[in-house]
Amino acid sequence: MSGLLQGIRIVELASWTYVPSAGAALSDWGAEVVKIEDTRGGDPCRYLTIGGLDPAQSRVDANFMMELGNHGKRSIGVDIKSERGRDILRRLIERADVFLTNWLPAALERADLSVERIREFNPNVIVARGSGQGSRGPERDRGGFDAASYLARGAVAYALTPPDAEYPVTQTPAFGDLQGGITLAGGIAAALFHRATTGHAPVVDSSLLSQGVWAMAPDIAAADYYGIDRIPVGNAGTAPNPAVNRYRTRDGRWIQLVFLQADRYWKGFCERIGRPDMATDERFVPLANLVANKETATAELRHTFAERDLADWQKILADEPGVWATLASPKEVLSDPQVVANGYLMTVTDAAGREYRTAAAPVQFDETPPPPRRAPEYGEHTEDILLELGFDWDAIIAAKEAGAVL
Repeated sequence: MSGLLQGIRIVELASWTYVPSAGAALSDWGAEVVKIEDTRGGDPCRYLTIGGLDPAQSRVDANFMMELGNHGKRSIGVDIKSERGRDILRRLIERADVFLTNWLPAALERADLSVERIREFNPNVIVARGSGQGSRGPERDRGGFDAASYLARGAVAYALTPPDAEYPVTQTPAFGDLQGGITLAGGIAAALFHRATTGHAPVVDSSLLSQGVWAMAPDIAAADYYGIDRIPVGNAGTAPNPAVNRYRTRDGRWIQLVFLQADRYWKGFCERIGRPDMATDERFVPLANLVANKETATAELRHTFAERDLADWQKILADEPGVWATLASPKEVLSDPQVVANGYLMTVTDAAGREYRTAAAPVQFDETPPPPRRAPEYGEHTEDILLELGFDWDAIIAAKEAGAVL
């Protein structure tokens, strides 16, 4: 089943990708999510362009970043600064189980949307907040994006950059946002369970900084335990254990080996790749010797893998019991048999009937992927939602004429 949260209503006042992606995950799990957008253009993510990509060259009429963070939702365009708009917001919150937002504390206070004020509308609503740096501390009201709050400040870039690199590692769009969003969604699910069992509706907080700290927890813990600034790493292409490293094939592709128990797999692996000599070489067995002679072993494996193309190695290693994988391109993931079999991508259709794919939330229930649904158009469901809230057409028309709704 994919409708585990069926009957749960979520009001989302959030933009960009981090917090909206939490709403998308909850929608995948069955919740009804109403996305509130302003009347001056809506979520700025709708107009985001990614460097090197010309929207005019897309084969479908869809914004892939909006789809990731907003599929399955309904959108209402409201000016919550107006009297009519605040009444609409109040009515939405009165019916909601969760109020989800990425507005910072000071902005919520200015909008008269403190936790206490929201609880006046609905004492049982769960308030869930996602921020850059957290809800407390001197930078609680400082904005954040994942490249800064997660990648930079969370020590992700520092810990993952090889010491011989000229520049620190960077990230693809929403790299930390999507990880943070699924974490926030999990926190909301826990809060819903807590409310169901105790009657108490907690405030849920998460941040991009906290997600970075969680992602880099081993490095941060080691820094404390050993008084070091990072776990020691070699230059790019090296590894303490040659059986846990990446190797380039003849055609320029890469294979990742992850033989954490190298002694268990080493002999069969070496025979499989046509290097039985390495299986009995005392320099490479047992594991302690392999690590002690890692430069020599790595050089031998580099030479061996460079003799064949990736397709050849995929056939040779097909029955390898040790863990390994091809470094896949994003385009290859679209047709990965495991991705397809497990429904990790949902296929949606645009207005012209052209199909496109977007990622679903990475958690399923009873082995059932969520139903494919697109992201809403800007304010697409404004009138439907107002009718559900009890507004008649005269009131809706008046609100439109006053600029309170789209």
